[in-house]
Amino acid sequence: MNEENLSARLQEYCRRRFDSPGLSVTSLERIPEGHSGFTYFVDLADGPHARMVLRLPPPGAQPKGPADVARQGRIMSALHDRGLPVPEVPVICEDPQVLDGRPFILMEAVDGVRADVAASRHRNEDLARVAVAAMKQVHAVPPAESGISGESPSSLADELARWTRLLERAPEELARNAPQLGRRLAATMPGADRSPGLVHGDFTYGNLLFRGSGNGAEVAAVLDWEIAQIGEPLLDLGSLCVIAKRHDFPKDPNPSGAVRASVEWLIEEYGAQDDRVGWFVAMSYYKYAAIVGYNTMLHRRGKRIDPIYDLMPDTVTGLIDGALGLLA
Repeated sequence: MNEENLSARLQEYCRRRFDSPGLSVTSLERIPEGHSGFTYFVDLADGPHARMVLRLPPPGAQPKGPADVARQGRIMSALHDRGLPVPEVPVICEDPQVLDGRPFILMEAVDGVRADVAASRHRNEDLARVAVAAMKQVHAVPPAESGISGESPSSLADELARWTRLLERAPEELARNAPQLGRRLAATMPGADRSPGLVHGDFTYGNLLFRGSGNGAEVAAVLDWEIAQIGEPLLDLGSLCVIAKRHDFPKDPNPSGAVRASVEWLIEEYGAQDDRVGWFVAMSYYKYAAIVGYNTMLHRRGKRIDPIYDLMPDTVTGLIDGALGLLA
């Protein structure tokens, strides 16, 4: 369905949903970031919201995993109700016939700026500190109030197996030390001696919006809940540590790296006294090496072309070698 028809169908739905016969969709603007779905700014007139964000899965995608936008909506709704900095989600529509055969959500367009803009206005330390504080808010949410309470927790063995499968598809020369790292992670895996919690799954500065002025920086919204799960929250701390580590690789564009904070600073700010924290950082290095390595394979085969991956071979090998160093 083209955007003109999509806009017309969305307008018809919103008039009914918000009981506003004069409502009109005045613009529909595609937000280009991301591969796991389609996101648009939606400007509305004569309705209860002036601007919203429409989120759709890719055409033809099964509503599961990163493409399950209704699940993302349920998570955000639950967290918003608890006062966390996530968008309000007034509409979660699982009926695929309403628009063009896809479920969708309509959420609040949060007033905030991306990390690169925020970094030009605030000290790195202030932004990193509020990012860690927002992460800890997420981790304090009881699983029963997460919006996905019916899902079974993901074990560390599941996590390792998931990213191993992906890394096995990376170019061979980039993943040469991956089997050694996988074996080491398996051999040193911590026991399940902590209660599982809500894990964002990709907690980086690039998935945050910031606001405030001077020393008053705050996180306006935590976005992109596609791979959230119930599991070990220290994996999110590892995600931020990956962003810090990627500064070691000069060719890496590091889109989420506008905010600089060292691995050591992040661990201290989070208050992770657990002697297992090094394992979770190493696991996160392994995970992101798998993601970048897999996407590099897709790029080289012409299946999902993105020249950014031509700049990142050192990132894959460097994250794997860095993880091995942490576990030595």
